[in-house]
Amino acid sequence: MSSVHFSGFTLPGGERDEFWVTGGAITRDRAPADARLTGWAVPGYVDAHCHVGIVADGEPDLVQGRALALDDVRVGVTVIREPGSDLDTSPLDGQPGLPRFVRMGRHIALVKRYTRGLGEQLDDPSQLVDAVRRRTAEGHPWIKLVGDWIDRSAGDLAPLWPDDVLAEAVRVAHDAGARITAHVFGEDALPGLLAAGVDAIEHGSGLTEQTIAVMVEKGIALVPTMIQIENFPSIAAPAQEKFPVYHRHMIALFERREETFRAAWEAGVAMYAGTDAGGFNVHGALPREIAALAAVMPPEEAIAAASWRSRQWLGFAGIEEGAPADLVVYAEDPRPALAAGALPAPSAVLVRGDLVPL
Repeated sequence: MSSVHFSGFTLPGGERDEFWVTGGAITRDRAPADARLTGWAVPGYVDAHCHVGIVADGEPDLVQGRALALDDVRVGVTVIREPGSDLDTSPLDGQPGLPRFVRMGRHIALVKRYTRGLGEQLDDPSQLVDAVRRRTAEGHPWIKLVGDWIDRSAGDLAPLWPDDVLAEAVRVAHDAGARITAHVFGEDALPGLLAAGVDAIEHGSGLTEQTIAVMVEKGIALVPTMIQIENFPSIAAPAQEKFPVYHRHMIALFERREETFRAAWEAGVAMYAGTDAGGFNVHGALPREIAALAAVMPPEEAIAAASWRSRQWLGFAGIEEGAPADLVVYAEDPRPALAAGALPAPSAVLVRGDLVPL
């Protein structure tokens, strides 16, 4: 474990600061140090939508999962919120230099209404409540539903679950102390999910003025995965001839993505950075997601959405006395570079006090 002396500036605030890292934790009591870091320190990043246990081809294993997590760590990710995985990645917890995980177990979807072979796919919507009970028994702090997907009989995105079933499923999750989130691309599934009281929406590209207002009123979070929505044209392309309505719908969601998320931000929706790595997107892409967020909110707020604000949302400390030393260090203030279009590469990353080879 590294012993480090940092002097420079910290975000949020940009104030001059000095602290030491010893025994994996931050202290402002002077301590011996093997390494000295200067520059700008940011609380370690959270990738709030990152599938270490999913790969584009084949079956993932823990060796692959560890390598993918290290790709994320090298850009400053110290916490991964893993919203659905068929691979149990819990053996990676506590390994030196790897991030901490917030897991949800397997996605809950319907047969023929999600990616083939991924997640738990139920035969009938009435089975949702029992599936949520099984998830809560597994002890995951979050549960992930697939809220909408293409309905081939309708030829477009459509909700998976009746409103009354959703309401009971959310109640069961909350009674067990779990939070619940939902994948949603389009517009139609959102009212039922928001009325049921889900805690977050993943993607949310179909948000409208009305559903944004409900999210603000109820304090429902949004993980927009903006760089995943950039993939909508390629996702929809194979369906252009057979499902033209779906194809046009996905293209429209793609084209208005910045308008949609800027409206959500300006209205006061709590937004957090997530890459949706583990399929269409490679790992280590969080700087791209932060840059995409900076197109719809101020640069420091985009960093906050990946750093201190996301950490607080998920229950992780920032740069404070006694906290685990999760840090991203830059040679210069990262905000001007982000305003110009891209985050700089970090000069150092610490995960629970360990300096990570970059």
